[in-house]
Amino acid sequence: MPSHVVEFGNVGKPPEPDGRLDAPAFHRNHDAIWSVIAPYLQARTGDALEVGSGTGQHIAAFAQATPEIVWWPSDVNTKHLASIAAWRAHAQLPNLRAPTPIDLLDADWDLERRGLPCEFMAIVCINVLHIAPWPVSQQMLAGAARHLPRDGRLFVYGPFMRDGEHTAPSNAEFDAGLRAANPEWGVRDIADLAAVADRSGLRLNESVAMPANNFVLVFDRPPAASERD
Repeated sequence: MPSHVVEFGNVGKPPEPDGRLDAPAFHRNHDAIWSVIAPYLQARTGDALEVGSGTGQHIAAFAQATPEIVWWPSDVNTKHLASIAAWRAHAQLPNLRAPTPIDLLDADWDLERRGLPCEFMAIVCINVLHIAPWPVSQQMLAGAARHLPRDGRLFVYGPFMRDGEHTAPSNAEFDAGLRAANPEWGVRDIADLAAVADRSGLRLNESVAMPANNFVLVFDRPPAASERD
């Protein structure tokens, strides 16, 4: 898998002595993202998976807000995995599990062998798809379809195009910079993701506008034929 455009620890603030890395975007967006996820999780119990956990700050905050839900972080980058482990040690939360290396380019996440549950009430993916090749989007949606129950949800945050058009000039500039750095990267189109989700057995239920021209895309399973009117 190509490296991220921003590998935390190589740019920005150096790590804390205990290994924790800091993502500036976390401080700007975690409250807005949580405002979309929280209503679904209220008064629920179960397991939740974050793919591409980065520094580990988001999942630590989410675990603190939902003590009845067990949160499982994952990433493919070794520096990020170390930071996630450090944030977990810092948070001292019994419902935050150790990070697991999961490469979203792999067709099989091999969760059972890794000691993870095979079903999650929620899967979260934050700022990953635009800094990864298109097959990562495809495999992430297919993997979510395999591991979400009927009432599960997939929450995907980041910048997206709508029907081939950027939602702001700044996003167009950002997209051009991504593609210049690596032709396989780029801001994804909501319609393309919805089509992949449909083929995978999911549907795009909602797209929620966020600050800074970002979105949270909420995917679920369409009702079975027997459940439709």
